[in-house]
Amino acid sequence: MPANILNLSCYKVLGIRENEHDYHIDIEAVETPTSCPHCQSIHLVGFGRREQMVKDLPMHARHVGLCIDTRRFRCRTCARTFYEALPEIDEKRLMTKRLAQWMGKQAIKRTFASIAEEVGCTEFTVRAVFGDYVNELEKTIRFETPKWMGIDEIHLIKPRGVIANIQNNTLVELLPNRNKDTVARFLYHLEGKERIQYVAMDMWTPSRDAVRAVIPQAEIVVDKFHVVRMANDAMERVRKSLRESLTPKQRRGLMHDRFVLLKRERDLNDKERLNLDGWTKNYPELGEAYRLKEQFFGIYDAKSLDEAQARFIQWQKSIPSEIANAFADIEKAWGNWTMPILNYFDHPVTNAYTESLNSLIRVMDRLGRGYSFDALRAKILFAEGAHKHKLSWSKFERKERRQSEQEFVAMYALPGNFKHFKMGGTFARMTPESDPEPKPYILKSTDSEKPEKNYGVDISTLIRIIENGEL
Repeated sequence: MPANILNLSCYKVLGIRENEHDYHIDIEAVETPTSCPHCQSIHLVGFGRREQMVKDLPMHARHVGLCIDTRRFRCRTCARTFYEALPEIDEKRLMTKRLAQWMGKQAIKRTFASIAEEVGCTEFTVRAVFGDYVNELEKTIRFETPKWMGIDEIHLIKPRGVIANIQNNTLVELLPNRNKDTVARFLYHLEGKERIQYVAMDMWTPSRDAVRAVIPQAEIVVDKFHVVRMANDAMERVRKSLRESLTPKQRRGLMHDRFVLLKRERDLNDKERLNLDGWTKNYPELGEAYRLKEQFFGIYDAKSLDEAQARFIQWQKSIPSEIANAFADIEKAWGNWTMPILNYFDHPVTNAYTESLNSLIRVMDRLGRGYSFDALRAKILFAEGAHKHKLSWSKFERKERRQSEQEFVAMYALPGNFKHFKMGGTFARMTPESDPEPKPYILKSTDSEKPEKNYGVDISTLIRIIENGEL
């Protein structure tokens, strides 16, 4: 009798046939049924057989098919017939459980077509197995709800929503779109949403409305980089409008002007300063646009919310009427989003790190042509080895902790549920009325027994995995 090369103790190998591409292994279950599944009677009699072909893990670069000699039985008590149960076989399809598990894991980092060719099945089957695998992961893998959440956008065929954990530089969800209903539904079903303190976002009204409706306690902070980018866009409008009115010879005199004008003044070298000085003297409107751009960036050097607002008002009054239209969008955005923009100066949280991820997600999209959004989302969120299990400190929270190493500084508290008191000129950590002793970040003896926390997909690790071609 051939050796059990399958490493499945519940089956006995009866014979092996092979050709250039396939192994056909004849097997039968070791244990026979002892009772009727319908009436539990032990009075059974054999009632025929049938052969079933089940796929298993490939071996030696060949497809593996298990030819199972399945026995049929008849119950003498209830007269009903049944086939014996086949252990280790997937309930939904004719393949072993271990093959389905292996295909699911492989599909996270490989194309469906390559797996289908290796196993000897259709790409549709791989897609279905992958869908079941992801559904199981959704049940077992739970990301911690971020206290500092980022809501951003990425274009994968169409705009998608990105939910990030700002404190830990991790991704916790990709949404199919950025509609208010989609964002609100995600937030509504989010466990622990009442602990969210800050939400950083761009100036997208549906996201703001969803946050205010579902987690009103969270402070909305408009991402700094989305605001200052508008100053660059305004200056670009002035530059392009100017170039349209110039002769070809004059345009050559402005060679590389875009590169220089987009740079901060402090970063210009001597040659670039000389060129800029000549351009602004010859074209005063261009010089005014550059000045306004630099002064708008300077608003974010303010030390407080009130100072920032005062700087903006002063900047707004200095806009020349000749180029006012180019900067009208900034004025409108500031008027519509005043407090969320100014919140940055009290709570400097930002989505800057997620911007660097956009190009990498696009690379994944190009590599996975034909993937559905659900498949691409699963490949990103469940990438093996990319999850972060250690809590990180944010930059501005670390800074506040250094001001008083013996105190926990409060960043936010829910009205009515927290109290605060002063110690040594600074605010001590706000704690619940029912729990006067500050407890966060104190390890207990029972912590080792708790399941390991998962803060999402670490962005730097994901970048490394993608660059190494592992995803």
